[in-house]
Amino acid sequence: MSVTKPANSQNRLFSALEPLDARRSVPARQLHAPGPDHDTLLRLLQSASRVPDHGRRVPFRFLRIAGDARLALGEALAAITLERDPQAGAGAVEKDRQRFSHAPLVIAVLAVLDPDDSKIPEQERLLSAGCACFALLQAAQALGFGANWLTGWPAYDPDVHALLGMGEHERVVGFVHIGTPAVAVPERDRPDASTLLSDWVGEPA
Repeated sequence: MSVTKPANSQNRLFSALEPLDARRSVPARQLHAPGPDHDTLLRLLQSASRVPDHGRRVPFRFLRIAGDARLALGEALAAITLERDPQAGAGAVEKDRQRFSHAPLVIAVLAVLDPDDSKIPEQERLLSAGCACFALLQAAQALGFGANWLTGWPAYDPDVHALLGMGEHERVVGFVHIGTPAVAVPERDRPDASTLLSDWVGEPA
């Protein structure tokens, strides 16, 4: 005998997606203390590490920037800016000085790309590192924190890479700022999935 499911069963099922639908990027300036403590951070990173990883390469690592190290990095960025452009405006210099000073914790997610790995394409390994960034955002929000995935020029600058102690074949995929949101972030327009979907129906005649 067939069983008729309640009409609202699909709604109940789809409610499991609400944490994904509720994700917001909180502006870094609006992320204040407290941030996750050491044990909580390790738990976040454990979840963030469960990403697609072809060949089980684990092609990423996490670098914590917290406490006074955030301010020291900001001073270094301001110095780099002035060294390269002595006429740089005060606003631009101050922006770099304060870049990492707002959220109590910043995690640099670094892609580790072995150039001798010919079996797994570099792009796939880089995408795994990017997935770790997104998973970290989701994990932080699941525990009540706010987070923002940022890059900016420091992510691509070789002098900054040297400051961070990065290897020759490492890349900054993102700086994930984590803290307690000072404001409720409103929803913004999101793409309509139906406009992004098409069907491949076979090779053209």
